[in-house]
Amino acid sequence: MRFDVITLFPEICAAYLGESILKRAQEKQLLSFFMHNPRDYTKDAHRRVDGRAYGGGPGMVIRADAIVAIIASALKSKKFKSLKETKIILFSAGGKQFNAKMAAAWAKKCDRMIMIAGRYEGVDERIKKIYKMKEISVGPYVLTGGELPALVVIDAVSRHVPGVLGKHESLEERRLGVGVPVYTRPEVLVWKKKKYRVPPVLLSGDHRKIEEWRKRKKK
Repeated sequence: MRFDVITLFPEICAAYLGESILKRAQEKQLLSFFMHNPRDYTKDAHRRVDGRAYGGGPGMVIRADAIVAIIASALKSKKFKSLKETKIILFSAGGKQFNAKMAAAWAKKCDRMIMIAGRYEGVDERIKKIYKMKEISVGPYVLTGGELPALVVIDAVSRHVPGVLGKHESLEERRLGVGVPVYTRPEVLVWKKKKYRVPPVLLSGDHRKIEEWRKRKKK
């Protein structure tokens, strides 16, 4: 699966994507990540990609021309032959709330995602009319940029790509269930003269009781 991220700060994303499971998935050619900086696509001599908002206001808006040029270039790229759906995502505080169901569905239906990580007051509204895209929010709050939301979506979707986590059973939500408490050694943790013990049922060896306990603890 291929992910294209349009961002003014590609280093933010590259640092996270170059570590741990996502790094190994790239080495196995299960995932590929491409960062696109709008400054590299602008015709402005000073590489500016923002402008003041029509109608007034204190903030700056990312211009549409550089963004649409990146999307056009990415869609034409010969580095990747699309066989299934390509989904274009625009991160917006007012967008649809991202959830686990979306992550699983996109991993199954798409082989490519193009994500626009906005900054400042956002991006020119006209890009939505030029390219069909979904507006997505990762939570009921406002962030300074779309890089963190892009990484959240990449991480959540990638987990569902076959082979990224090894066995399909490695998915936490399938193995244990979302929010189920987990414990490891030592059996008794002593901290500031107080003892914290592992629940006895997990030490019982009774798999039926353990499974029942985990079902009760699911959030």
